[in-house]
Amino acid sequence: MNRRNFIKYIGCGCGGFLLNSCGSAPITERKQLKLIPESKLNAQAAQIYEKVKEKEKLITDGSTLKEIKEIGSKMEDSISEYFYKQNLKDPTTNFQWEYILIDNKKIKNAWCMPGGKIAVYTGLLDITKNKNGLAAVMGHEVAHAVAKHSVERASRGVLMKTTIQITDILTGGKISKVNRTTGMDTVGLLAQLGLMNPFNRKQETEADYLGLIFSSLSGFDIRETTKIWERMREANKGQEPPEFMSTHPSSTNRINQINEWMNEIILKYPPIQIS
Repeated sequence: MNRRNFIKYIGCGCGGFLLNSCGSAPITERKQLKLIPESKLNAQAAQIYEKVKEKEKLITDGSTLKEIKEIGSKMEDSISEYFYKQNLKDPTTNFQWEYILIDNKKIKNAWCMPGGKIAVYTGLLDITKNKNGLAAVMGHEVAHAVAKHSVERASRGVLMKTTIQITDILTGGKISKVNRTTGMDTVGLLAQLGLMNPFNRKQETEADYLGLIFSSLSGFDIRETTKIWERMREANKGQEPPEFMSTHPSSTNRINQINEWMNEIILKYPPIQIS
C-alpha cells in the first residue's frame, strides 16, 4: 500500500471513530472529544483519593469541614435539580460525592476529581475568607468534574499520542530522530505550548463560567468571586507566568471575564427551588 492510500485509510478510520466519540459540555454545549470511558476515570480517581486521605493530614471535624460539606450538599442538589427541570441528563448521576479538608496552610488550592471527590486545603481559606468565597472556588472545581474535563484531557492525550506515532511512521522516523538527537521530547513540549495549554485555558474559562452558575443556583453570592481572584493575585505577588505558558488564564483576564458574565448569570440562573 502506498503512502497516499495509507493516509486516506487512516484518515477515514479515525474520522469515523472520532465522530462517534464526540459529546457536548453541559450548559455551554461546547463540543468535546470523549475516547476514555468516564467510569474508568471515576474508578481511578476514587483509588487516588483514598491514597490522598492516607497520606495527607486531614481535619475530620469542626465548623470549616461542616461548612464545606454544607456548600457541597447544596451544589449537589441544585445541579441535579437544574438538569431535572431542564429535562436534561444529569451529568452527576454516577458521582459518589465526598469532601475532605487537608491541613496544609502552604497550599492555596482546592480540587475535584472525576466522580465528585473534593479536597480543600486550609491555605485556601485565607483567600476565600467567607462562605460565598468558598462556594465560588468549590463551584469552579465541581464544574471541572461536571463538564468531564478529565475525560476530555485524557482523550486528547490518547489522540495526540496516536497522531504523533502515525506521523513518525509516515516521516520515516524523523520525529524519533529529533528526540534522540536533542535528548528532549520536543514534540511533547510543542504540543504543551501549542495545543494543550490553550485547550486547558479553555477548560478553565468554562469552569469559571459553570462554577458561577452552580454557585448562583445554590443560593450563594457570586459577586464575591472577583474579590477572590483579586486576593489571589495579591497573594501571588505578580509571579504568574506569561499566559501563553500557563494552563490558567491570568488573574486580570479572569476578573474581567467574570465581571462580564456576572449580571447575566445572576438574572438567568437564580437560586433554584428544590422540589
